[in-house]
Amino acid sequence: MARAIFEYTKTVLKKVSFNTELFCKELEKAVTRLLPYEIDELRIWLREFTLEKPELNVCMNIMKN
Repeated sequence: MARAIFEYTKTVLKKVSFNTELFCKELEKAVTRLLPYEIDELRIWLREFTLEKPELNVCMNIMKN
């Protein structure tokens, strides 16, 4: 079940990536719902994903907290 939540989180983040504010809100939700090792995986995925969308780098400080 946990893996499904991780995949769902990535899907949602992709869909809201057009709006930085929505992306940050969804990322905050993800950090509260995911397991610690999934947060680490999400951090790696985000690095790759935000290479194409540098405006989303603003949200990366959520992952540092």
